Amino acid sequence: MQDSGYSATFGALTQQYRMDIIANNLANVNTTGFKADKLAFRDTFTRYAHDLLNPNKSVQEQVPWPRGFVLAQSRIAERVIDFSQGNMKSTGNPLDFAIAGDGFFRIQTPEGEMLTRQGAFHRSSDGYIVDAHGNQLLGEGGPLQLPEEGTVVVDGSGGLSVNGEQIDSISLVTVEDLAVLEKIGHSMLRIRPDANAQTIAAEDASIEQGFVEAANIEVVTEMVNMIETMRAFEAYQKMITSTFEQDKKAINEVGAPR
Repeated sequence: MQDSGYSATFGALTQQYRMDIIANNLANVNTTGFKADKLAFRDTFTRYAHDLLNPNKSVQEQVPWPRGFVLAQSRIAERVIDFSQGNMKSTGNPLDFAIAGDGFFRIQTPEGEMLTRQGAFHRSSDGYIVDAHGNQLLGEGGPLQLPEEGTVVVDGSGGLSVNGEQIDSISLVTVEDLAVLEKIGHSMLRIRPDANAQTIAAEDASIEQGFVEAANIEVVTEMVNMIETMRAFEAYQKMITSTFEQDKKAINEVGAPR
């Protein structure tokens, strides 16, 4: 196969992967606290171009410009999460909370402590503040538990009071490098097991009671991206077909008896 064929093949695969991400973003447009995914690409030139005079032998021995099938491989560096702020949506529920600024709620799950921006909660039968899956919202002193009756008020710093008496504070945390976070479903995240990172207090974050944060997805933008991706995929398909036709013609002409 010609180098152009490899390039077109991997280009088509890249567009297919991008389409999967766009479709997932659109499917979660109404998911509270959802953060959109984006693609990041490597700079191919800086990846392969290097100084042959570099005294490091391992650098000298690298191929300065690789074969076409290597160069043409998908340049996807990683699937990254867009942590930009979503719009706040009023619910009137005193146990719904939205975070303004950088920060995450701490959630206790059967698999351990997780992070989320999903702030739709309710009171469980035993008084704990839980999400739709029964996971407990954590305060500075552990899982937040409410008395049977009383008016719940949460101030901007997370202080939680019932009938005027503060019982705890909602814990808001963040990490120094958001790239260490990975999605695990249900708008929850965790620090990657291979990352050497710890949560720290989210000093600049505040809480809005009676609101939730909507998904940070612009539907029109995603639809435009989808159309662009479809057109790019079709263009790569045409390139693949053209390359195979050229190869077929070359084989027939070279192999024909004379």
